[in-house]
Amino acid sequence: MLLLLCLAGLQTSLGAQAKPTGSADYPASRVDIFGGYSYFHPYNTSIGGFEYQPIKKGAVVSVAGYFNRVLGVQVEGGLHPDGPNDCVYTAQAGPIARFQHGRFIPFVHALGGGAKIGGPMFQACTWGWGVTGGGGFDYLLPGFGDHLAIRPIQADYEHAHVDFGPQNITGSSGGVADMNAFRLSSGLVLRFGAVEPPLAAALSCAVQPRSGYSGDPITISSQNLGLNPKKKTLYTWTSTGGTVTGSGETATIDTKGLAPGDYTVTGKVLQGSKTWQNATCETPFTIKPFDPPTISCSASPSTVRPGESSTITSSAVSPQNRPLTYSYSSTAGQVTGNTSTATLSSAGASAGTITVTCNAVDDLGKSASATTTVSVLAPPPPPAPSTRNLCTMSFDRDKKRPTRVDNEAKGCLDDVALTLNRESDAKLEIVAHGDSKEKPAAAEQRAANVKEYLTKEKGIDATRIEIRTGNASGRSVETTLVPAGATFTTDGTTVVNESNLKRAGQPYGRPRNPRK
Repeated sequence: MLLLLCLAGLQTSLGAQAKPTGSADYPASRVDIFGGYSYFHPYNTSIGGFEYQPIKKGAVVSVAGYFNRVLGVQVEGGLHPDGPNDCVYTAQAGPIARFQHGRFIPFVHALGGGAKIGGPMFQACTWGWGVTGGGGFDYLLPGFGDHLAIRPIQADYEHAHVDFGPQNITGSSGGVADMNAFRLSSGLVLRFGAVEPPLAAALSCAVQPRSGYSGDPITISSQNLGLNPKKKTLYTWTSTGGTVTGSGETATIDTKGLAPGDYTVTGKVLQGSKTWQNATCETPFTIKPFDPPTISCSASPSTVRPGESSTITSSAVSPQNRPLTYSYSSTAGQVTGNTSTATLSSAGASAGTITVTCNAVDDLGKSASATTTVSVLAPPPPPAPSTRNLCTMSFDRDKKRPTRVDNEAKGCLDDVALTLNRESDAKLEIVAHGDSKEKPAAAEQRAANVKEYLTKEKGIDATRIEIRTGNASGRSVETTLVPAGATFTTDGTTVVNESNLKRAGQPYGRPRNPRK
């Protein structure tokens, strides 16, 4: 009962739908006769412990009559006479539903009626009742006037109940068989008659383009459904605006002089006096007002240093290809040019962002604007001051007084003093070195003697001088000027503690007093 209700609902649903395109080439038949090979396979069915076995050779014959494209009634007979369990015959009837899609025709059916089967222990073939449910599909073969189809497969579930009478003690006769089985069939289908109802004509139409400007041509195209392509067909076209030319499946609309707005084209197709032999369609189109131009604006480079220039490029388009003129303005600097490119000079502009406006105007006075920006960098800061190596003095000449500043060293220090006097905010780093044969105090003494010469003989402020010892080999003293803001690298040097320094010998050579 549930299957019948489902089939009735499916019939109602499909009946409300229009016939698929091209179904006239593959009509729905009125009567189908099927015959073919069948394989029968029982499962979980036995009498007295003896199982039913498959029957590999059999046949199925059925006749189906259809009320419409979908629903019908089927009578079917199954013949499996020669198997391990003697015989299985069925004679049943019930509803069938098909769902044709061109040449491909799936179907389902539900059948009930008689079933005649034998028993696994030589029980005689006996009639009982049985039901069958399943489905398959047919393929309509080309040619043969659409009267022949192949059924590659039909798959069914079968249940049968047969009472063989009282069962004897040996189980060789009598008993009850409740058979469950699968059945696979394949064969040919003969198709007769047709259930195609006349379908009402339908007309669809469209315009291309759907929207345009006054003067643009518009093409109408159409397609009819349900009419006989071999009969004469008459088309008529009207429009709420413009002039329509053509009386066939296609036509054109002359839109010259049409004001902007929405319009409608109406088409009618006629093939006979019956109502289902004519149809109408409508489709809209729009006349648009002329569009203003569009523009985009870019700068290259987009970042400049003070005084540099940037190229401004406009990309403007008129949808109706009208002539365009260009102009530019900027919030700073100066922009020149009246074509699609211009030049922005940042001379005189402060650091920051300059906004450039690009304008395009067509011959109808419709305009468009866009902006781009150019960043002007701040002037770079002055370079950071750095230390500067001055002269280096050797103390190898006077073996007896290796810490004394000799005349050659004085010449070096005289130049150092001049530099310190010119650069009054600079300081001086003195780094003295010794060799491995000396005591560490020797290098400290050299540095102190150099400082003493600069302070006492050249008048250099002692707070501007720092003395250090280094780890280089050799008896020498290096002088390094450290301007204000510069940083002296102290790696490998040590500050001399002058308060703990013990002086020895003459710090530098002095002129002798003349004899009196």
